[in-house]
Amino acid sequence: MNRKIAWYLFGALLLASFAGFSFASFRQNLTPYVSYPEAMRAGRAVQVAGALAQGSTSYDEDATALLFTLRDPESSQTLRVRYHGVKPANFEDAISIVAIGRYDTGKAEFAANKLLVKCPSKYQGTEVKTYGS
Repeated sequence: MNRKIAWYLFGALLLASFAGFSFASFRQNLTPYVSYPEAMRAGRAVQVAGALAQGSTSYDEDATALLFTLRDPESSQTLRVRYHGVKPANFEDAISIVAIGRYDTGKAEFAANKLLVKCPSKYQGTEVKTYGS
């Protein structure tokens, strides 16, 4: 009987430690959407969204470094973003861009490690005209 209880306790302890580890890992990987000022103060990985500011893009193919400015469509705020990686093929056509990373206070720019680019759908933007009635 004591041996059976010991196995149950061991199983419960193992299950509790697995649940705790899973919860801690999940919380650590959450990256909330924040405003530009909040991203500058966060000190951890966050997501910022905005529109690409016209004429702000520069890409160094040798270093695979993309530097651009995001503009918040709801305010006049801008955020300089640096991304190391291959420039998305549809980057200039983007309706909105989500940058995931953290703010680098030393360089005064947002260091993105991932970009999500939303482009216009080929099925949107065509006006449908109705004639008659």
